Amino acid sequence: MLSEFSLIDRFFARRAARARSPSSAADSANSALRKGTIALGIGDDCALIAPPAGEMMAISTDMLVEGRHFFADVEPRALGHKALAVNLSDLAAMGAKPLAFTLAFSLPRADETWLAAFSDGLFDLAERCDCELVGGDTTRGPLNLCITVFGSVPTHVALRRDAAREGDDIWVSGTLGDARAGLGIARGEWQANANDAAHFRRALERPEPRVELGLALRGLAHAALDISDGLAGDLMHILERSRMNATVDADALPRSAQLSRLPADVQRRCTVAGGDDYELCFTAPVAARASIEKVSDNVGIRATRIGTITAPEPAAAAPTIAWHDAAGAPLTLTLQSFDHFHAD
Repeated sequence: MLSEFSLIDRFFARRAARARSPSSAADSANSALRKGTIALGIGDDCALIAPPAGEMMAISTDMLVEGRHFFADVEPRALGHKALAVNLSDLAAMGAKPLAFTLAFSLPRADETWLAAFSDGLFDLAERCDCELVGGDTTRGPLNLCITVFGSVPTHVALRRDAAREGDDIWVSGTLGDARAGLGIARGEWQANANDAAHFRRALERPEPRVELGLALRGLAHAALDISDGLAGDLMHILERSRMNATVDADALPRSAQLSRLPADVQRRCTVAGGDDYELCFTAPVAARASIEKVSDNVGIRATRIGTITAPEPAAAAPTIAWHDAAGAPLTLTLQSFDHFHAD
């Protein structure tokens, strides 16, 4: 029977220590550089972290609750990946470089097979993004995962939500709607062939944080966020903070070949209001178009222009999004993004 501390040591602390141990002279030099930011990791009452000189610390926390954010039958390796991915996505949206994270979770029981797979998925992504586990907490209870991630970003290039400017292009990375399609299929709302259904399920359970793109957008983009609750609502956060309006071409929203095979109304619902995409939505000046296309090619992540930031109406009480189709005809869309306290 695993105790709390043997569980931590076997599946988390040892793996974190291995990831931090240099295996060559070059690795030793890199490790020395890392110690300038993570002076003390797992093993004490607190971790000690300092951002590089001239940079600010970027911090974000996300919680995943069984039955609300993931199904009970999700594969634990995928769950380990997603738990960290949704936090790294927030760093990407700020143009921040990942440094470290903490993990606090409750488990109904100490299942060694489950823990091995979960920690593999977690550390595979952590090591790929050079993000070190530096602490956390465990307890017994319903399955609940909470990660806090730490990154750093130079003050003058942080991608904030309040920085959109009139005339900016609005861009999104990747494709939208696949995760929402996966949720709909799991709930029986609509159907797809077996291959497409597997694609949608993977999109829902294994989102890819756009860290490289976020870093590449430093100095190019004005405002950014990650799309976690659906484009319609998340873009509105930029507009509210920036005190701007927007026009968006609903037909320009990028979608996968798999999503394009679903009914048109389902595609619209998934791309406009679907959550769990974890793609980046950002604004940038028209003059940056060529540079953005170049950096998106360099990092291998598609970026698509979908609209324009416009000035607010003088008497407007709140920002608005004017939706239109590819021909420019106005659309009346009542689709709403996800809200935890208004969801069924």
